Amino acid sequence: MDYLKIQGVDSLHGNIQISGAKNASLPLIAMAILANNEVKINNLPDVADIKTLLKLLSKMGSSCHFDTQETIINTTTMDKTKATYDIVKTMRASILVLGPILARFGHCEVSLPGGCAIGQRPIDLHLKALEQMGAKIDIKAGYIEATTPNGLVGCEIIFDKITVTGTANIVMAAALAKGQTTIINAAREPEVVQLCEVLSKSGVTIEGIGTAVLKIQGTDGELLNIEEFSIIPDRIEAGTYLCAGAITNSEITLTKVEPNHLGAVIAKLEEMGNSFSITEESITIHPTSQLKPVKIITQEYPAFPTDMQAQFMALATQADGVSIIEERLFENRFMHVSELQRMGADISLNGHTATVHGKTPLSGTDVMATDLRASSALVLAALIAKGETNIHRIYHLDRGYDNLEKKLEGVGAKVARLQE
Repeated sequence: MDYLKIQGVDSLHGNIQISGAKNASLPLIAMAILANNEVKINNLPDVADIKTLLKLLSKMGSSCHFDTQETIINTTTMDKTKATYDIVKTMRASILVLGPILARFGHCEVSLPGGCAIGQRPIDLHLKALEQMGAKIDIKAGYIEATTPNGLVGCEIIFDKITVTGTANIVMAAALAKGQTTIINAAREPEVVQLCEVLSKSGVTIEGIGTAVLKIQGTDGELLNIEEFSIIPDRIEAGTYLCAGAITNSEITLTKVEPNHLGAVIAKLEEMGNSFSITEESITIHPTSQLKPVKIITQEYPAFPTDMQAQFMALATQADGVSIIEERLFENRFMHVSELQRMGADISLNGHTATVHGKTPLSGTDVMATDLRASSALVLAALIAKGETNIHRIYHLDRGYDNLEKKLEGVGAKVARLQE
């Protein structure tokens, strides 16, 4: 099993190119199930989750050729509708195949999902919405068994809470449904926006893209001709490297990035005293004379993302004062706290709120990654810790960060991937 050995450094300097967004790529790969043609996707990140989903499609009879420059997916040969446990257990996003398979074939079996253990992420909202559209759903032996006796029919769906994968799943199901589907309280994340935009260019009429109310006019079972497209830049990867610049008080420039997707992250970094030079496709973070404490509440886009909470907690250990971080989306997303404490962080927990006392010197030691974003928080802490840090169980990291150690080495970090 691989682990990362990181030696603390004084500062970093240079450029980091941002990869395609994992969280945009996954629904767009699942969307290929709706196509009557070979789908070409550019700028997919080289991360484990992407390969897992492509493996799942291959297992169901599709042909998939992965390349970060141009990936080719052909689902016209797809002849199986069962997403098996051995693959789905490793990644919750596998649930994204439920909507498109059901819409295309009228039946499917999808294993209940696994993935990062950051808390309850129930799929009942997905299932309730599909039932409203006419699906019959049973849970048997760990599988969701769904059929559509009369096909999927558009209707009004009100999500009780905002769900990104739920919105994506129902948008894809609605694309082939009969009539109009209206989704109220839809997710507005850029990754959902791109899915809607690609479907729109493929002939599906969608109103309200980027808003909380989406109206999708289905094709009544007619498959789509999906043109070649490129994945948007990964805003969470970009935010993580901005935090790397901030925690080491360094000047780092990100290229091939979309600054408009990082508004909340940049605003919090500016509150902490950082300044930026921003162009259409680049962001440069500049050193600051003093890193200030911050108050963060995680919420759905366009507010501060839960996927950046752990990284900012690591950063807050180096701020002069008390930072407050409130996690409102997932009840078990503070597992990195105990590992940061092992490195010397002064963090106290009270329910869904973490209080971080800084500035605290950190020391290198052995720590364990508990989920994807917790992994990156430990990497950030290790960059400024005195001595050597070994981060174990980095398979979590590999699920969502493309070539992290090489990108950090490119700006002067001392990072090595080794085997236990």
